[in-house]
Amino acid sequence: MKITFLEPLGLPKENLKKIMETIPGTQNEFTYYDDRNENPKVLSERSQGADCVVLSNIKFGREIMEECPQLKMVCVAFTGVDLVDIEYCRKKGIRVCNCAGYSTVAVADLVFGFVLNLARKIQECNEAVRIGGTKQGLVGFELEGKKFGVIGAGAIGQRVLRIAQAFGCETFAYNRSPKEIPGVTFVSLEELLKKCDIISVHVPQTRETIGLLGEEQFAMMKKNALFINTARGPIVDSAALAKALKEEKIAGAAVDVFEMEPPVNQDHALFGVKNLIATPHIAFASQQAFEKRALIVAENIKCWLEGNMQNVIC
Repeated sequence: MKITFLEPLGLPKENLKKIMETIPGTQNEFTYYDDRNENPKVLSERSQGADCVVLSNIKFGREIMEECPQLKMVCVAFTGVDLVDIEYCRKKGIRVCNCAGYSTVAVADLVFGFVLNLARKIQECNEAVRIGGTKQGLVGFELEGKKFGVIGAGAIGQRVLRIAQAFGCETFAYNRSPKEIPGVTFVSLEELLKKCDIISVHVPQTRETIGLLGEEQFAMMKKNALFINTARGPIVDSAALAKALKEEKIAGAAVDVFEMEPPVNQDHALFGVKNLIATPHIAFASQQAFEKRALIVAENIKCWLEGNMQNVIC
């Protein structure tokens, strides 16, 4: 089997090759590319002759796969698979798997980096002290006793809830399917928005979740509420979030994701508002997460070759 890595996955090639050497079988041919290139023509050229391709959050559409008749499997080295044309893969019998779980710790860590930054005004304090300022106007609040709500109680959402509990927060969650998690009260989306002081989004991007949070939903939230999105950009109406911040309908927000992958246009609606922290889709990216991801990729490929796929999308 020819297995092609369309990008380096955040690890040096030698490290990646060493991990892939754990896959049994001498008939497998591995190809590694040192750079990330999102041009469909380049991706098509790189995928020629491959039985399996490995990529992360790169758009991999029908126009590419139509040029790759030998393709049998797409291993998405990412949690979300919305950039792969899943319907085309189903139609053509191309198997797709993901790497769920590799970034759970990394994403949850950044969520609380955001929360603490907003709650204790860390950025503002840093700026003030450098120009001779004091704590005047910069006193924040503790997390203990706050109502912390999670939208989407999957693996990441559950870890966020556990950390929130460790801070002494009351924890609430909205999830499409019923779950029982110790110490967590499951409520409707509307009730969560109205009740919680801190809200963190952790649902996947699907047809049902695009635009899930817009002007109507932000109007339900408390004026002192903090809003965090490390899931997917299109789940949230950015213009509505910007409006809510400008009109002080909520107290602050932090986003790691946008409607497009970075670089983001400098005239983006969110960049003109106060009380917003923005990062360039980095929540999933830590040294440990990249190593975990490579190990999951290797296991995904091994299971596929053995006819016993794991982390199956289709």
